[in-house]
Amino acid sequence: MKRTRIDRRAFLMQMATFAAMPVPAARPALAKPRFLNDPFTLGVASGEPLSDGFVIWTRLAPDPFNPEALPPESIEVEWEVAAEPAFRRVVQKGRALARPEWAHAVHVELRGLEPGRPFWYRFRAGDAESEVGRARTSPIVGRPLDRLRFAFTSCQHYEHGYFAAYRGMVEDDPDLVIHLGDYIYETTAVDPIRRHDGPEPMTLADYRNRHALYKLDADLRAAHAHCCWLVTWDDHEVDNDFAAAIAEDGADPAAFLARRTAAWRAYYEHMPLRRSGMPQPDGSMRIHQRFAFGDLATLSLLDGRQYRSDQACDDNGFGGGQLVENCAEILDPERTMLGEAQERWVLRGLERAQPRWTVIAQQTLFAQLDSKPGAGEAFWSDGWSGYPVSRDRILMAIRDRKPPNPVFIGGDMHSTWVTDLKAGSWTAEAPTVASEFVCTSLSANGPPADRFLPLLPENPHIRFFEASKRGYGLATLTPSLWRTDFRVVEDVRDPRTTSSTLASFVVEAGEAGAKPA
Repeated sequence: MKRTRIDRRAFLMQMATFAAMPVPAARPALAKPRFLNDPFTLGVASGEPLSDGFVIWTRLAPDPFNPEALPPESIEVEWEVAAEPAFRRVVQKGRALARPEWAHAVHVELRGLEPGRPFWYRFRAGDAESEVGRARTSPIVGRPLDRLRFAFTSCQHYEHGYFAAYRGMVEDDPDLVIHLGDYIYETTAVDPIRRHDGPEPMTLADYRNRHALYKLDADLRAAHAHCCWLVTWDDHEVDNDFAAAIAEDGADPAAFLARRTAAWRAYYEHMPLRRSGMPQPDGSMRIHQRFAFGDLATLSLLDGRQYRSDQACDDNGFGGGQLVENCAEILDPERTMLGEAQERWVLRGLERAQPRWTVIAQQTLFAQLDSKPGAGEAFWSDGWSGYPVSRDRILMAIRDRKPPNPVFIGGDMHSTWVTDLKAGSWTAEAPTVASEFVCTSLSANGPPADRFLPLLPENPHIRFFEASKRGYGLATLTPSLWRTDFRVVEDVRDPRTTSSTLASFVVEAGEAGAKPA
């Protein structure tokens, strides 16, 4: 692990961030505020569905980039949930406080709703009313469910293109959207299609502005309003290729932890997350969770950033991910991608899995990728191939415990992949224990195809690869069949572009391995 000096100024910056945790309002909340502009510019969202409820979110932001657009006081926000979109039958309503220390964001955790059906929700503040959002409760765990459809995506770089893929996603009408990381980008494009709000974010104000900029995209807002989301992060929500509290560039640990704390606080403020996901005084956040959908699926959502070991063999003056060859360090059994506690949680989930499909949602390509053509092997140190022992513990547990129909989904690669997952050996003859679908980026630039095409003969477990298109994955689950349609846009540089299907694959229940549909 890199060791650098912790300076006093950085430590005080970190403590100031921790000190900003919520406290009771010092004076009465404003019940009837007056706004110069629409306070609901960032839209509404819902997430984390249970059989009797979900989270609904909004943030008051009449001018998202002006911290003085709202008074430094708590503001009362009314909310309503209805059984139909016209709100003739309101089933729950209440009030919440939008607190200034949380950027006037509101998270309402709803319980006591009817399972397995849609609801509609909205917010009011003063004389202003939000748009209407829709969310669906999950069926009761263990109850029969005939179908579940979810979209999964990642890597939406604002400067690389428009978010028109979300328009196609809404038209596909999923029950759920799963975002697998890189919701925002801190980096700046060389030749941007549209521009970020400023330089690389470092402070809480910077990250709030970056999230607000992304939320101002109409297609992204519409996708949030359409259905519940599940979210996890990867690196660009903070900084490229960081590992736990270790920065890619070897920055002072206390300064980087203060930056990470600010970034994750802004992430919480802009996502439909429960109080269990609130930032803690030590700067940590619990993002990994497990969800169940009737008797059809369990879904484990992983965190591959917060608890990981530093990337292997990076003591050459370069931090972060890089190709490593003849690197004995990657085989150290103490190294981990998920951290010891989260890995145990994953393995316990494999023991208890009961529904028809066992879904593991994580950030990147889970399969091994030998990145050296010909003799020898080389692996990208930031991905699972840089943590092979940690990965093999999970795959061997799947082989031995045989959870029903395990399927992994991932992102990060800016390209589309279908792989057969193996335990202990990656030869073509080795038994397949699980299937994997990796979606391309929603808008971030893809890699040159010739970067990966020469590697396919070295990796016979890869069933499909394509790098030129941007889009998302659409998974439809029934008791007997999993189908993934890879949906892509024609031109990410055109805000009016249309979506089509690049390729489709199916997994039959009881038989690991994907086949072309």
